[in-house]
Amino acid sequence: MTGWGGFLKRNLPMLAVLAVIVVAVVFVLADRWRRGAFVFGAATLLAAVFRLMMPSERVGLLAVRSKPFDVGALTAVGGAIVWLAVSIDPLGTG
Repeated sequence: MTGWGGFLKRNLPMLAVLAVIVVAVVFVLADRWRRGAFVFGAATLLAAVFRLMMPSERVGLLAVRSKPFDVGALTAVGGAIVWLAVSIDPLGTG
């Protein structure tokens, strides 16, 4: 498959993660930085799930190093971001 169809099929996991990141950016721009951070962490965890469940040829740009390293790094960073977003005192913000 060539053209846009082939591009979308090859890069669907990365595009899904990118779509969630765009939602996170919208939250941050709307002064909802805690929700934005939470959604960004969720996007990172989604990338870890894609990297774990799919073969390296199908995940596109999510495959950077070896599968165990990628999954471990994405899970650690995503988990830390989600934990920080949930645990930080809102100080009167939503």
